Amino acid sequence: MSDATTPLTTADGKPLKAALAASMMRAKRRAFLLVAPLFLFVLVTFVVPIGQMLFQSVHNDGFSSTAPALKEWFSEHPLGTPYDESAYAALASDLKLMRENRTQGQAGTRINYDVAGTRSLFTSTARKINRMEAPWKEALLAENEDWADPNLWRAMRSASNPYTIDFYLAALDHTRDKDNNIVPVDEGRAIYGKLFLRTAILSIVITVLCMLLAFPIAHLLATLPLAKSNLLMIFVLLPFWTSLLVRTTSWMVLLQQQGVLNDVLVWLGILNNDGRLEMMYNKTGTIIAMTHILLPFMVLPLYSVMRTIPPSYVRAARSLGATSWTAFRKIYLPQTLPGIGAGALLVFILSVGYYITPALVGGADGQLISNMIAFHMQKSLNWSLAAALASLLLGGVIILYWLYDRLVGIDNMKLG
Repeated sequence: MSDATTPLTTADGKPLKAALAASMMRAKRRAFLLVAPLFLFVLVTFVVPIGQMLFQSVHNDGFSSTAPALKEWFSEHPLGTPYDESAYAALASDLKLMRENRTQGQAGTRINYDVAGTRSLFTSTARKINRMEAPWKEALLAENEDWADPNLWRAMRSASNPYTIDFYLAALDHTRDKDNNIVPVDEGRAIYGKLFLRTAILSIVITVLCMLLAFPIAHLLATLPLAKSNLLMIFVLLPFWTSLLVRTTSWMVLLQQQGVLNDVLVWLGILNNDGRLEMMYNKTGTIIAMTHILLPFMVLPLYSVMRTIPPSYVRAARSLGATSWTAFRKIYLPQTLPGIGAGALLVFILSVGYYITPALVGGADGQLISNMIAFHMQKSLNWSLAAALASLLLGGVIILYWLYDRLVGIDNMKLG
């Protein structure tokens, strides 16, 4: 009979505690290897791109990497120092270097983001810089008086540091004046705030419409017999089986002034031929098409909650004297709030980032902030401003999700 203090061993004589620890380590290693592909996928396709976007929104070395002399001059002379001959000599030195390296367009483009028209100023002056002689201030001003613009020098000072928040200022319709103070842009150039507001309003409208349409559909799915419920579910899921581009172009055919819907209204005598409705290339087209496309994302969360609600609750309320409306309002509706919240959050988040549908059917009035982000990525090539706009949009979505999570948490605590 073994002593009570003798350690337990396995069949092969190894200590049982060590064997259990080794077994747990192997299980953890196996679990990590199983999760590693998914973790790597999320890291490569989600975390890294978002990190690059956030970095791009505050970093742009298009000017600082091509103008070392001016960068040094700005670092040695504080803001407010008069731009004398030494400053223009540094500018001339950098223009010669830009011409040699063919980077004057890159430098001019970076400054052009802040002061319009400066790209041509850099390129034209760089072509002639080798024919100029000191004194450089006199020579450069003789070539183009715009070199004396204090706002241009302020922009070059700001761009001499590759790290800047100026793109976030531009995304919020603000800029810096010649004294480096943050001021709102002219009213005619304030477009991003309006786009953010339009995006929020249209997304809220689309979310509300989806909720109103999805609630009765989800209720039918949860209460109909299985055969009919399955048939209805097929119709709900049908948009998922159809290309997004096909669905959007179908709405273009239906909604245009010479389209199917207007033709039917004219044929029924509701409209005359000269009074056809304009439902394309405006907010109306965007709302109709996006409501149809995003409706399933509201139906499915509602259905998943409604199918768990026992019908006996409402029947009990009615048997106790409650009207149908009272039973719905006080018994049924509160139990569907988690599905309403989840569906509304999902539809709203998808709406604020939608791109293809507003681009095709929205026109100038129905486009969202995502279309402006795409414009800066593809047309103007101002990737830093596009990254700043996208970062603000991402921040707004995260705040919205945080608020939703807080409210749901509070509700759950109350219910507990």
